[in-house]
Amino acid sequence: MSSPSTTTTSGASRRPALSDPGYQAFVILRIGFTVAPILFGLDKFANLLVDWPAYLAPWANDVVPGSAQAAMYAVGVIEVVAGLVVALAPRLGGWLVAGWLAGIIVNLLTIPGYYDVALRDFGLLLGAVALARLAQGYNGKRQSH
Repeated sequence: MSSPSTTTTSGASRRPALSDPGYQAFVILRIGFTVAPILFGLDKFANLLVDWPAYLAPWANDVVPGSAQAAMYAVGVIEVVAGLVVALAPRLGGWLVAGWLAGIIVNLLTIPGYYDVALRDFGLLLGAVALARLAQGYNGKRQSH
């Protein structure tokens, strides 16, 4: 029997509360923005999901050295790194992914017929900003139940 002045600290009470909807949102966004950029980045080397060079605006293709596929290799590396940054430092990684998505949106808005994809990426950008903001409060801090 413990007295009111006696406190016990269990491992569970030091972890963020998984019942907290805000923390759940943080975890969902952190996992999503870790896995998706890594998978899409790796696919830039295989083109299994889509023909990625088709998503590069003609003006961007004229600016980058080499072929559109070579540019997609660089994009793939950046996306894998962005996913890893989200995994390790979500407060920074969220802003990094949001900035990257802003660049993708500008590129897509200059290609006729890709406005729907640009709009979808705007939604993803908002999710990345939400991750960065939630990470400000949840990442590295412990909450009690």
